[in-house]
Amino acid sequence: MSMPRDNIYSEMNEAWGTYLTALEKSIDMLEKDIEEAKKLAGVCTNEWCEAIEHVIDDLNNALFSISEPRWSDIDYSKRIKTLKRRIYDIYVNYKDVYASAA
Repeated sequence: MSMPRDNIYSEMNEAWGTYLTALEKSIDMLEKDIEEAKKLAGVCTNEWCEAIEHVIDDLNNALFSISEPRWSDIDYSKRIKTLKRRIYDIYVNYKDVYASAA
């Protein structure tokens, strides 16, 4: 018979992985949108830019507010660090699009 603690940690670890996968998917979509915007002249309208900035802020807040549980897998820590780097790079990329449209 397994210990209740093991079952709980297993469930929480699975949920943790699902959360990180959702963040990765969101970052992938945002990155794709910004890459497509680079190819289109004048895409950075005030409305589009505001929407992108809000999404970047929301994802950035979600990533940097994560308090990693001590029981989490080391791979999750690596994924979080990678996502933090990616969101920074996306912001830099977005600023390039914004500057070229201005």
